[in-house]
Amino acid sequence: MKLPVAELHVHLEGTLEPEMIMELAHKNGIALPYESLDDLRSRYEFTSLQSFLDLFYANMVVLCTAEDFTELTLAYLERAAASGVRHVELFFDPQAHTSRGLALGEVISGIRAGLAEGQTRFGISHQLIACFWRHAPASEAMELLIELVRDDHDIDGIGLDSSEVGFPPELFTEVFAYAREHGFRVVAHAGEEAGPDYIWQALDLLKVERVDHGIRCLDDPQLVKRLVAEQMPLTVCPLSNVRLRAVDTIEVHPLPHMLEAGLNVSIHSDDPAYFGGYLDANLAAVVNAFNLDIDTQAQLARNSFTATFLEAEAKVKLLAEVDTWLSAKK
Repeated sequence: MKLPVAELHVHLEGTLEPEMIMELAHKNGIALPYESLDDLRSRYEFTSLQSFLDLFYANMVVLCTAEDFTELTLAYLERAAASGVRHVELFFDPQAHTSRGLALGEVISGIRAGLAEGQTRFGISHQLIACFWRHAPASEAMELLIELVRDDHDIDGIGLDSSEVGFPPELFTEVFAYAREHGFRVVAHAGEEAGPDYIWQALDLLKVERVDHGIRCLDDPQLVKRLVAEQMPLTVCPLSNVRLRAVDTIEVHPLPHMLEAGLNVSIHSDDPAYFGGYLDANLAAVVNAFNLDIDTQAQLARNSFTATFLEAEAKVKLLAEVDTWLSAKK
């Protein structure tokens, strides 16, 4: 039995495996700048967040129809189910698709169809979070958010992602205020490459309910104290941190220090097709690197469920699954 977990930090487009990229390109008549599948795979060595994003965005051109998004969503959910995922709060980047001329409704309906079928087939409950590009003007995010509200598109929350350094959360204060006013849940990437100040801004200006990444919080003892006091969820992605050079190796990842400090940390996969592993691989990496005992593994899983946007009753049921797993291990 796999440890039951919630996945709260995964980008749908980051689950686009090389094989599917090539298949969709062929289906949709898209000419890619790769000589072969091996040529594409050879480009998955990154020196920074930006070097990854360049490839990440280039590969999205193969997603052309609602059916493509449904297929991608189902492929992710099948792999997530094998990882022990019981609930997902899935990110997607609407600007990556509307900027290519795709209709927002087509993208969202395609993803929602995949999520609905995945719940039936794999028992994974879900919510959907639209993440805005921080490297694009905040006015563009606001226009898109207004469209999401006006046309009553079926999303549950908003987030903030893409290039971090140089694009502080404060730029999106009005966007997040508008989102909160209209009942959306709010999260943001902060403190992956940029320092603690970006986390402070996400908390105080964007008023986020979760911080995605947040590993740089350890640079500021006062911030750590606040995060512990508020039990603010931090969605940490170990393999991503290593592949993007935020940390040098898994053995020097700050996770043990975060746990020791009492931070509300959970483990996630970010962009698993690019970073070498889905949620189970991320958990295995930290368990092996730090010899985490089963009680600590169970706590990480509990943290993932308590950090969801699910109703209390659903959380209780999922937390009971963790207790069952732990009892079977002892």
